[in-house]
Amino acid sequence: MMNSSLGTSLLVLLIFATFAYCLDARLEACQPSGKIRGIKPPPGECNPENDSDCCKQGKMYTTYRCSPPVTGNTKAVLTLNSFQKGGDGGGPSECDNQYHSDDTPVVALSTGWYSGGDRCLNYITISANGKSVKAKVVDECDSTMGCDDEHDYQPPCPNNIIDASKAVWEALGIPEGDWGEYDITWSDA
Repeated sequence: MMNSSLGTSLLVLLIFATFAYCLDARLEACQPSGKIRGIKPPPGECNPENDSDCCKQGKMYTTYRCSPPVTGNTKAVLTLNSFQKGGDGGGPSECDNQYHSDDTPVVALSTGWYSGGDRCLNYITISANGKSVKAKVVDECDSTMGCDDEHDYQPPCPNNIIDASKAVWEALGIPEGDWGEYDITWSDA
């Protein structure tokens, strides 16, 4: 009886240690890489369309070079962006140096998921609200830099963002009153 109890205790301890190690490894897989101090944007230089944030003077913003691991069902936060000329996305898209209509399902991915452009012009599948949509990756949502002219004086992206056109939000059937940030899952198409 004592050997059985000792064996069970050791098994439970081994399972707990393995779980703790795996959890610790996943947490270490994507830690912040630094901080950026915000500066006040020059007048009219930050486009707050779609509730985009503008950098705040002196605020510290966390930066990342990585994103959580991609699985067949990766959790992310969907944000709203305009990839049109004059939209809050700033300049043309990184992947093709083009602007894209808000009526086209396109996205920008956080730096780690963008992977140096490896997903450029590929499609991903985004799921939420009981629906799915395929969207083309056309840009990076920079998690390493921000608060400067190149980034429209917006802060760095968090490391878990799918920044999407209005067409993506509409295809997912998300009520317009809920647009802004929405929990989703995604995978490579």
